[in-house]
Amino acid sequence: MSNRLFIAAALIAALVIIAASRFIPNDYVFSAAYTVLQFIILATAWNILGGYTGYVNFGSAAFFATGAYSTVFLYKALQQPPLIVMIVIGTLAAGLLGLAVGYLTLRMRGVFFAIATLALAVVLYTFVVNWDYVGGARGAYILQPRVVPFGLPRYIHLLYSAMVLMTALALIVARTIETSSLGRGLAAIRDDELAAECAGVPTLRLKLFSATVSGALMGMAGTTFPYYLSYVEPSAAFNLSYAVNSIAMPLIGGMMSWLGPVIGAVLLGTVQQVVQVTISSAWNLLIVGVLLVVFVTLAPNGIMGWVDAWRRRKR
Repeated sequence: MSNRLFIAAALIAALVIIAASRFIPNDYVFSAAYTVLQFIILATAWNILGGYTGYVNFGSAAFFATGAYSTVFLYKALQQPPLIVMIVIGTLAAGLLGLAVGYLTLRMRGVFFAIATLALAVVLYTFVVNWDYVGGARGAYILQPRVVPFGLPRYIHLLYSAMVLMTALALIVARTIETSSLGRGLAAIRDDELAAECAGVPTLRLKLFSATVSGALMGMAGTTFPYYLSYVEPSAAFNLSYAVNSIAMPLIGGMMSWLGPVIGAVLLGTVQQVVQVTISSAWNLLIVGVLLVVFVTLAPNGIMGWVDAWRRRKR
């Protein structure tokens, strides 16, 4: 499928899903779907740097929180600007953070880069906790507008619709990168960075681009988070589950394809939502850990890798 056809199909599918959601009366369905879609964006964003480029990022929560607290800042400063403005500003802020962090850390490799991204999350968490304007350690309340635009019955419908469109955008970006010469350059860096440099691949430039896009998409996933909860505190925005899930989902689904993170996010996200309702949300990280061990042992390349191997054997 060509990129133009994929873009058209993704946008049409998103609009159809949004239109069909008007006939769903249960608000919990929107809440659960919102969370799963959020995980799809985070997993897809992580995979651009971690899967395509081979640089493991443990600081996913930092970029997610950047998008969330950009919304809090704009809410405090401008008193409920349009949601699209918050999404754009939060995405740009997280993208600039990804560019800055990438410029400082992408000369490191392996475990050193991973530790640097983990330190980023700790530093930003400390900064936000001590920033009183956005609530500091006590958190901040975000009031949803009384009038919901576009004639939607609940504000959760608007947030869900925005998340559907952002998911479509994230998948379009990931697939476009994967099927372009840029994706081949990132794959060369992942396989052997030194050989890629010797072959004339502009490795630093491509890595900076990858870090910027990955950070921007992670921040975009967090921009609507304050309105979803109506209350944001640092421990919620910098939650460990975002870092763990954004890594585990591509690993389980498969990191070599844009579809792998989607499969992993839908699988893990759905299981976590079911467990949260039936048992307790405290089991979520345990389930992620168990599934991760199982898939790494039985399918090291994820579900998509297992499917590709099965197809090769069948041929």
